[in-house]
Amino acid sequence: MNLKQLSEKLGLSQTTVSRALNGYPEVAEATRAKVLKAAETHNYRPNARAKSLATGRAMAVGHVLPVSNKGEIVNPVFSDFVAGASETYLQHGYDMMLSLVPDDAEEDAYRALAAKGTVDGIIVHGPRTDDARVGLLREIGLPFVVHGRISRRGDDYDWVDVNNLRAFQRATEFLLDFGHRRIALINGMTVMDFAERRLAGYCTALQDRGVAVDDGLIRSDQMTEGYGYASAQEMLAQHDAPTAFLCSSMIAALGVRRAVEERGLRMARDISIITHDDDLSYLSNGGEVPIFTATRSSVRQAGRLCAERVIDLVQNPGQAPQQHLLEAELMVGQSTGPAPQRM
Repeated sequence: MNLKQLSEKLGLSQTTVSRALNGYPEVAEATRAKVLKAAETHNYRPNARAKSLATGRAMAVGHVLPVSNKGEIVNPVFSDFVAGASETYLQHGYDMMLSLVPDDAEEDAYRALAAKGTVDGIIVHGPRTDDARVGLLREIGLPFVVHGRISRRGDDYDWVDVNNLRAFQRATEFLLDFGHRRIALINGMTVMDFAERRLAGYCTALQDRGVAVDDGLIRSDQMTEGYGYASAQEMLAQHDAPTAFLCSSMIAALGVRRAVEERGLRMARDISIITHDDDLSYLSNGGEVPIFTATRSSVRQAGRLCAERVIDLVQNPGQAPQQHLLEAELMVGQSTGPAPQRM
């Protein structure tokens, strides 16, 4: 079915139907809902080229990723984020443009996208604590949304983030309530903003309870299974080993669990583990009762929210920046229990 046929079925002009499908604000909500329902019923998909010509837009959102061996962007969590964003792009008739670039060519990639007009907006991934991309994107005039935040910027910009500080503060308090005092933190790389916030939450909880922060119990690196395993193996071999681990990802937590079980120890009875769970579609944390006690926040939902916001900025320029802070839910699972009594 083409646009003309859909318009005839609805008894509306092609212009009205096109504007309703493309999100123009002057279309009445009742009309828009009627058009969208009819398009879904009749499996109508607008021609991307025609839509681009009609709107003067590229009808695409860019994701620029540095090809790097260091940085949390290599974490497979990215695929679930993109899955959520893609659902929104599909609903609005947008495409996703993924650009993989050398680390030292990231700025050039953003400038080229703006100059060629190949994307209408950008989603910024993996913000670092001193990230300069907000200033760059403002300079070149591309609408953007940051997935995360940049702690050392005091200005206003659009972002969607998890309350990482509060999530890890609550998780640490949960372990402290169980009597744990030797709590290890298996964190992401602290140049990444989310990891700095998680470290701050962990330290705040310890200090509020009068427990000294022990740097020997803190690790920071890419969140792989091998990293979690090696970190836990090293710490558990110490004389004053931790009784609990707080992990920044399910993937690293699986490594910690492997190290625990190799030593003949049991989760919850001998060693407690809490992890952050991005609610990944391909890495489920158990069924009704989670395997790991976890702070849970869906990265797929974050992808949807970022995509919705960047499209809104493209279609309705000149808006004041908006922020969306997601609170993580603490899910009690089978991996935590009282601190063991040691002689």
